[in-house]
Amino acid sequence: MLPDKLNHVDYHWYVVRTKRHQESKLVELLEKQKAQAKNILEIYAPTHTTVNVSQDDDDKRKPLFAGIVFVLATQHALMSFMKEHSQDAGMQYERKNEEGERTRMCVIPESQMRAFRDYNENYADKVIVLERPYSDYAFNTKTGEPNEIVRVIDGPLAGREGYICRFRRDKRLVFQVQGVEPGSWLTVSCPKAWDLHVVRLHNMEGDRLSVGTEKGRAVDLLVGFLQACGYGDRTLPMLYDMIDRLAAKPSLVSLCKDLHAQGDVDLSRRLAQMTGKEAELVINLVRYERDNPGYVKANWSKLTLRPFLTPTSGVAMDEGKTEVQLSHKDFTEIVRKVDITEEAYQPSRQKDETITCTYYAHIGIMPLACGEKPEESFILFANWDEFLREYFLTAGKANERLVSGTVQAVRGETTQSEKLIESFRNYAPILYKVLTDAGSAVKAVPDFPVGYETLNVLATITTAADADKVKNELINTCVSICKELNTTTHLAIWRRYLRTVWLHN
Repeated sequence: MLPDKLNHVDYHWYVVRTKRHQESKLVELLEKQKAQAKNILEIYAPTHTTVNVSQDDDDKRKPLFAGIVFVLATQHALMSFMKEHSQDAGMQYERKNEEGERTRMCVIPESQMRAFRDYNENYADKVIVLERPYSDYAFNTKTGEPNEIVRVIDGPLAGREGYICRFRRDKRLVFQVQGVEPGSWLTVSCPKAWDLHVVRLHNMEGDRLSVGTEKGRAVDLLVGFLQACGYGDRTLPMLYDMIDRLAAKPSLVSLCKDLHAQGDVDLSRRLAQMTGKEAELVINLVRYERDNPGYVKANWSKLTLRPFLTPTSGVAMDEGKTEVQLSHKDFTEIVRKVDITEEAYQPSRQKDETITCTYYAHIGIMPLACGEKPEESFILFANWDEFLREYFLTAGKANERLVSGTVQAVRGETTQSEKLIESFRNYAPILYKVLTDAGSAVKAVPDFPVGYETLNVLATITTAADADKVKNELINTCVSICKELNTTTHLAIWRRYLRTVWLHN
């Protein structure tokens, strides 16, 4: 069979242009021709609702794209129609990107057209076309913090990625839709973002400003070195001394030489082995300390167990090993290597990817002084001190709402609807179970005594025989809670406290 060079039977979605306000006339002519000719299959002229287009302010339907109609037909049938019936209409051509390139008719792929129709018929009346470019919505203009990046999970917008932005009292999803011209995009916003099922993506460029502060990572790095070198109760005084020395003379080389000269050889060696990125973290902390004297002492005055998830292990881990133990005065610290996979996004490149980063989980274990054989019972605990302190402070109705709230009424201009309350029950089910289920093996414990200090912890009890199994359960539960808090677009305030639990890399 010879190729169809004249496009008699090759059907495509073509873009047909006409004069403004003549779209309905063109559609009417095409519908008549469609009834008579078999090679014009479908006509689509999308519209949207506008207001204030007449003196009585009634809502009106207007074309979504002025002067444009989409037609599923063969090229031959469409060209014949325009030649015989509509001199005012013409085919839309693509722009030439290179000199000498042949002009081509604008053809919309079937999959793209289907997605566009699905979007337009379900959401066109809800969205607003925005004048500013999409990149302008990457940051909150008032706070300067990056807006959350999300991916829609299901529904007509499934797969769409965009920013959650606040417009007065409403949170909207801001995203892009492809325009008529190839390579052109429209920036639109969809109201009531809480109606959409979305997952939050890790912002590879912006989250570094808000998740796991650099100062916290720097202090944790130094504390890990000090504890691994056996400073024990002297860890904090030694930390303060190093910070003071660096604030007076910000040179890691000089600090290493001084430590070596005074006999702190192991610590000097560990500091000298820091990577460039780690050294930069420490120097940035020192600069902040120099501008704000006493900052480190004021914010790190208590030391028991490191935050649950950190980017560095502190104590050296042999090659091929995923776990190591570090002895403290009142407990043993277990450091476990943990790989965490996240959905991430790079705004500048508008590219999403899946990344896996290595973290180190820190949990403590000590004998449980109860029962007839206390040496056979142990308590395993993870440091969630500041996070849980804030939770325990939400007393009364605030606490009840946080853990047991389901929906609340939302009154619009003409209707009343319901939305899920921002609670652990709705958006952090694993944490909700830990906090409320009497049968949960892992529980939140306030003011847990560790030597002379107390911590708010997530803890569980085990026997020597089940220690490995229960240890895995505690680590997996804590990691799952971190991930569910970090991937929801809700509970933003709790993600801020999560920074004291998970020092995001």
